[in-house]
Amino acid sequence: MFLRLWRTPATWVAVTVLAAGAALGLFWFQPWKLVTDTEVRENLATVQTTTPAPSTAGTPGGSPSAAPAGPVVVRQGSFVTHEHETSGRARIVRLPDGAYRLELVGLDTSNGPDLRVWLTDRPVRTGVAAWRVFDDGRWVELGRLKGNRGDQAYRIPAGTDLTGLTSVSVWCKRFAVSFGAAPLDVVR
Repeated sequence: MFLRLWRTPATWVAVTVLAAGAALGLFWFQPWKLVTDTEVRENLATVQTTTPAPSTAGTPGGSPSAAPAGPVVVRQGSFVTHEHETSGRARIVRLPDGAYRLELVGLDTSNGPDLRVWLTDRPVRTGVAAWRVFDDGRWVELGRLKGNRGDQAYRIPAGTDLTGLTSVSVWCKRFAVSFGAAPLDVVR
């Protein structure tokens, strides 16, 4: 009886449909990423921890001297957990050439399918309701997340208006959910 069942076309159709469904499910959910990590160790900008007060010594009329010559942190914040446990810090650094980049320092989150790094205008909140809000407003995608652990940097495209972009999210584009986010508070 069992051999006869394997010889019917309906059995082969069912097996084919199940195999295709399993392959699609594996592609879509990528469950192996829950147990694998990708660590990144990029060189981050060496910045001063405090901004020195402008010097008026030696300048005509007591006017402030030029801006610091090295990289300067202009915004920063710590990650909070959303869909997956997430920790680390985020900072926007102004480079000496005037360009900006986002740096993720000591990031530690889960790996997942289709993870992106977004600058957004949404406030960072905790709780389940905060997981899905980052695509509701203005956002700028900086690229795919390079790794779920470690230090990494993302160039912010020239001409990006940073006004109002007050947070960064590790965004799962496939499932429209934030793994974690950090507020980007102005450094004074």
